[in-house]
Amino acid sequence: MIYWKKLPKEERKNKIQQALNANVNFAKDTSLGYPASKLDGKVFYDADFLKDAPVLQTFVANPNHIGCHTLGDSESAFKGTHELEKEVLNVLAVDVFKAKPNEFDGYISPGGTEANTQAIWMYRNFFIYKKEAKLEEIVILASEDTHYSIPKAANLLQLDWLKIPVSFENREIDTIALEKIVLKAVDKGKKYFIVVSNMGTTMFGSVDNPEDYTTVLEKYNLDYKLHIDGAYGGFVYPFSNENSIINFSNPKISSITIDAHKMLQAPYGTGIFICRKNLIENVLTKEAQYVEGMDLTLCGSRSGANAIAVWMILFTYGPHKWFEKISVLQMRTQFLCNELDKLEIEYFREPYMNIVTIHSEFIPKEIAEKYDLVPETHNNENKWYKIVLMNHVEVQHLTVFIDELKSSVYV
Repeated sequence: MIYWKKLPKEERKNKIQQALNANVNFAKDTSLGYPASKLDGKVFYDADFLKDAPVLQTFVANPNHIGCHTLGDSESAFKGTHELEKEVLNVLAVDVFKAKPNEFDGYISPGGTEANTQAIWMYRNFFIYKKEAKLEEIVILASEDTHYSIPKAANLLQLDWLKIPVSFENREIDTIALEKIVLKAVDKGKKYFIVVSNMGTTMFGSVDNPEDYTTVLEKYNLDYKLHIDGAYGGFVYPFSNENSIINFSNPKISSITIDAHKMLQAPYGTGIFICRKNLIENVLTKEAQYVEGMDLTLCGSRSGANAIAVWMILFTYGPHKWFEKISVLQMRTQFLCNELDKLEIEYFREPYMNIVTIHSEFIPKEIAEKYDLVPETHNNENKWYKIVLMNHVEVQHLTVFIDELKSSVYV
């Protein structure tokens, strides 16, 4: 690890206070030009307890993290907290996802949906600007298990999405179908492929093998860019599977999405987008000339408090404590799988993930509703229910669930 370490409580508080001191202080400074201020003092008043709650203190100070702080200048009024966002990106890009220092760009986005859209927008423009591609020549490849943000992005960006089938039981890409779909797309004039490969799908936790896509595309000498959607798995898979090569050590991977508001337990509206250098410039909004630096993000203005929350979590745990946390969740997941095996209940579980998805025929509806199990679809055709082993799900909860399930199986 180059950047990631565990910091003591006082050092964390001091670093955040120093960052806030380096920002504009709307309560004291004479700042006339910004269409912004601290949160309304009549509602979000500066209570005494805030001095011991640095993330809430940042929330009230209301820093704007508009722009991409890894590239060029940023709004100098918020330079202090911008630096902490850059520390977060260094930890995730370099220490977790094996990028080389200073060879990446990125930002903390308002969620994984935006981060995935940012990637597809960036690659669409890359093909148009650098390859002189026509819009109708660009296409998205992603599996049928992929997150709904991909068809949403396809709709927004006016691109076709080719849905690749997966095996029902093991959720692996059907490579034969993939090759046929790619060849059919080429026959229809598609020349440029934006590939979205999953690191932990929302319903199954399944992890795609990116080589399934790249092998086919390279076989036919087709242009592509490869994005990894690790919105769910990004804070699990790299720690549970230490031999993973789904990271920037693979030169074919150009960008990665992670969500901090899932496994990291950051506030909702906290995603992360990371890409290699010389790509994000393709989404520069030149018209945003009043913004100091460059606006290279989909959202524009965004909350600095979310960035500080991620910084706080990462540097509270450090890499070793985070590895320990993920290891505990893996053990609880295995406990559940062992109990399901005893009951001969069929399920899917990606070996390095903490999601167990059970065939719906084994789960009575009343049990599914009682324990808030999430169905694959909210209609009578549902075939799966998932259990996510989050931090609050302990063995005692699983034991009660299994006992009820056992009673229903052996009635």
